[in-house]
Amino acid sequence: MNPQDTNQGAIRNSPVSSGAPEHRIPLYDEAFAADPHGAYRRMRDEYESLVPVELWPGVPATLVIRFSTAVRILNDPANFSADPRAWQATVPRDIPIMPMIEYRPNALRTTGKGHTRYRDAVNDALAGMDLNVMRASVERSAIPIINSFCTDGHADVLHQYIFPMVFSVLCEFLGCPPEIGAEVARANAAMFDGVDTDKVNAIMTNALLDLTALKRSQPGDDITTRLVQHPARLTDDEMVHQLVLMFAAGVEPPMNLIANTLLLMLTDPRFTGEGNAMPLSTKMAIDERLATDPPMANYCITYPRQSVPIDGVLLPAQQPVIISMAACNTDPTINTGDFLGNGWNLAFSAGEHACPAHARPYGVLLAQDVIDQLFDVLPELKLGVAQDDLVWRPGPFHRALSALPVVFPRTAPLSL
Repeated sequence: MNPQDTNQGAIRNSPVSSGAPEHRIPLYDEAFAADPHGAYRRMRDEYESLVPVELWPGVPATLVIRFSTAVRILNDPANFSADPRAWQATVPRDIPIMPMIEYRPNALRTTGKGHTRYRDAVNDALAGMDLNVMRASVERSAIPIINSFCTDGHADVLHQYIFPMVFSVLCEFLGCPPEIGAEVARANAAMFDGVDTDKVNAIMTNALLDLTALKRSQPGDDITTRLVQHPARLTDDEMVHQLVLMFAAGVEPPMNLIANTLLLMLTDPRFTGEGNAMPLSTKMAIDERLATDPPMANYCITYPRQSVPIDGVLLPAQQPVIISMAACNTDPTINTGDFLGNGWNLAFSAGEHACPAHARPYGVLLAQDVIDQLFDVLPELKLGVAQDDLVWRPGPFHRALSALPVVFPRTAPLSL
């Protein structure tokens, strides 16, 4: 990209540097969480492609809501760096969302040779995954978990089924024992909800140092072992930060993808089979959700290395530019309504910091198998409340339900 290419004639002030704070749109509050797509529509009407937002009170950023602009930025590491350190030095260190955006020596938050080293290690570790093992793991775990609530006739499947399924499968692939996994789960949930930066980092670091030490002394056939044995020779501190990324990407996004897809399948006549129509498949529902409501709605944060004009707006150096995958995917110029196999969507990002190729099929197949196992055992599953009564968790990054209540005919536990 030529940084002098403005596309729109005269340069306007940056959404970050201009305007009073009250004119920035908060991404963290309950109103935004309840109706993000309404907010995106209003953003398009007023701002076109680049929007002044707040990630947290007093933390301004620019939100990208045009698909072509997002792809351009994500594929331009020469002008847009993933390293937040220059920005981070200018803001309070205890911002609750800091664990989600702070510098870490891993593949997500570095550039150049460091990024290449970390990404190669992660890619090689993920390449050893056997997705047939994942399917067997889902089948093995699903029945005991469903048996824990199937006699009740109701459940919050987000917390009683989806989370334990996703977490148990990931821990199996990482070789993480339950006692360490429980500590990681506690810190991981707090990290996405913006709870006490120091506490989150301390819990997560201690647990992942324990996991690293375990795999150095007792290696196995798992991702963590392949990381500690990789030719990159990762230090214990570097191991912690690779594993933070593994858990952050391997729990919250798949969990939200599953819940959001299940909600679609429970409420949309195309998937419920109302009117004696053949219901569409789980895979088609997943494809649609990845496009319309990706589990990470706003993320892929970069920082211009110097002031850069984009779409007629001057983006200031070292100020956060965040991609709205949800808004870009539903950009009227790209979204045709044909979601099956939509390889154009940005749910997995793009460019050199995109989700690793080996991780993408894992997330999609995990979602498909977890949902299909639930419907196999409880085929008459229904949403337990009016759809308008569901509550979405506030937060600038995720598209996440607080709970997913369902009802179903009471079912005797299945034999294991």
